[in-house]
Amino acid sequence: MSRELGRRGHTVDVYTRRENSARAQIVEMGENARVIHIGAGPEGPADKNQLFQYLPEFAQGVRRFARSNGLRYDLIHSHYWLSGWVARELREAWGAPVIQMFHTLGRMKQLVASDGEPPEHERRIAVEGEIMRWADRVIAATERDQQQMTTLYGADSLNMRVIPCGVDLSLFHPYDPAFARQSIGVGPDMKMVLFVGRMEPLKGIDDLLRAIARIIRDHSLPCKSVGLILIGGSAEDHPDQISAEMQRLLRLRDGLGLNEMVTFLGAQGQELLPLYYSAADVLVMPSHYESFGMVALEAMACATPVVASDVGGLSYTVEDGVTGFLVPERNPAALADRICDILNDQPFRDQLGQQALQAAQRYSWGRVAGQIEEVYREVLTSSLPAMASCRYVPSLATAEMAVCHGGD
Repeated sequence: MSRELGRRGHTVDVYTRRENSARAQIVEMGENARVIHIGAGPEGPADKNQLFQYLPEFAQGVRRFARSNGLRYDLIHSHYWLSGWVARELREAWGAPVIQMFHTLGRMKQLVASDGEPPEHERRIAVEGEIMRWADRVIAATERDQQQMTTLYGADSLNMRVIPCGVDLSLFHPYDPAFARQSIGVGPDMKMVLFVGRMEPLKGIDDLLRAIARIIRDHSLPCKSVGLILIGGSAEDHPDQISAEMQRLLRLRDGLGLNEMVTFLGAQGQELLPLYYSAADVLVMPSHYESFGMVALEAMACATPVVASDVGGLSYTVEDGVTGFLVPERNPAALADRICDILNDQPFRDQLGQQALQAAQRYSWGRVAGQIEEVYREVLTSSLPAMASCRYVPSLATAEMAVCHGGD
């Protein structure tokens, strides 16, 4: 989004926490867009709940950087609850309106949590509710995302706009499947099932592993003809980096007798993902909750059909029977049946893939950026009197934005 807005003539600064002092403080992202790393707390990755204590230091660092470089921003676009907290501090200091997007919601994660999974911190849920009340606009990824905010948090739907996430069609596009498979080292005869995402219970990887076991047992497909590749987290050949969740999943895989056909590759570079998507027969997203489902959209842009749980944003991103299939959540049997519908019928698989590619075109960043600009224009126009009192009237054509970014 930042790159697309930069191409449209806006100046975008993305502020994020610095985790490595060896990394340059300022990294150019493209025309008029850059990432600025601000030190806050100790170096290295940190749990989201630990990060909360460093937010005042982070906000102070952002203000200091802007002041020392003579920067003035027309508006602030914050993502995730941690960044929303920072945005409120910056709004008070700068007088700039705030647009907020959450991407996931704490209350929803609590509702779908599996037994034994640590609950979301009540602090997060409280902060999310506060942000919904004071933000100048809240952007929801889908109508369902909007409904969840109004139902679970009492948010005002009149202050919301529904705008989906987008996909970079210059990066995510189809490769010849034979070339893609050769590039990533997958044989031409394997039926390749792909998962891309974080290694956490919310993603439903347990259900996917059990579905693969059912495919081999009930659908009588030869073991060597089916392979599941999981991208995300740590690779299984780096035992010193494997998380407790990864260890649990590896034990489940081995207990199901799938160690020869299921591979955990760990995180892969963005430039490699289109090759994996293009090589796969099907992408599977068995999530218990997704506010949107970016991975599904990336796969569709590579002409790969998707089998996904009928939850959250996936219910909108995936068209059942058109770009793939939607199945009930936590249902390995339904997953197995639909995966096999695709694996056993190559012409049907290709038809779904082409329809998925066509559907993905609707989510180009160019289209999404146009909708975002409308929200910016709306907010800036409504805040003109307050801004004018500071003798500073913004123009959308030259708008400067500070984007605070946080992870889940």
